[in-house]
Amino acid sequence: MLAHAANACAMAPAPGVRDFLEEAARRFQAPRAHDGDLLFGVDLGTATIVLTAIDRGGSPVYWTASPSGAVRDGVVVDFGGAVETLRKLMGEAEAMLGVRVASAGTAFPPGIPEVEARACRYVLEKAQINCRRLVDEISAAQALLGIRDGAIVDVGGGSTGVGVWEDGRLVTLDDAPGGGHHLDLILAGALRIPVEEAERRKREADHASILRPGIERIASSIKRQIGSRTVPVVHLVGGAVRVSGAATVIAAFIGIPTVAYPHSDLVTPFGIAKS
Repeated sequence: MLAHAANACAMAPAPGVRDFLEEAARRFQAPRAHDGDLLFGVDLGTATIVLTAIDRGGSPVYWTASPSGAVRDGVVVDFGGAVETLRKLMGEAEAMLGVRVASAGTAFPPGIPEVEARACRYVLEKAQINCRRLVDEISAAQALLGIRDGAIVDVGGGSTGVGVWEDGRLVTLDDAPGGGHHLDLILAGALRIPVEEAERRKREADHASILRPGIERIASSIKRQIGSRTVPVVHLVGGAVRVSGAATVIAAFIGIPTVAYPHSDLVTPFGIAKS
């Protein structure tokens, strides 16, 4: 696994994925012209709930999001709050797109129990959306990235999921506690600011020196989950890693070249729509 340690670094994504994400970012509450035949995804995240839309050709059309404390570490802790937030996002989407959000896919962190995963489906159904697909978040990200050999690491607010692909086949899937919320706590303590403000400010300036211990803790979790498998490259996604220098720190710690994605927080939400 450490064969790449000498030249481990942060790498650029493939142009096609980069272009998709750049276009997706432009579609925040600003839909692209479409023929009305859309596929939707709902990401019930720890910090936000995200609703995405793609056309039948797989191109991004629209997305919207709202802060939510209804989900914690992939577990729906406020069912009514999650449904209410999703209904609000549905109303916004339907008004802007001119189509009904009748069905959508959704996803869950791979480490949660099956009963909690089903709760994600129930949130959609209570909001009058047919759940056409329930998939783990790592497989959702793969639907967009389409890697053949390597690991996908999804760093969420409360946990870090890792899936390893060999020859296009998922060979191991795991999830461990610890993610972006830990970084928020570190920054809040260092700057003596509320945690909610730290969540925002960690993406607006270079706080790498303060956050390095927390990023290395995430890297340690990634390394532990990969274990003894030979992984040629790590693909880093999730909102928690939109921090200056995070990919470089992780690559150096785990000794594996690491791909950093622009708008990495959109990989899984749009991957859900593609699933």
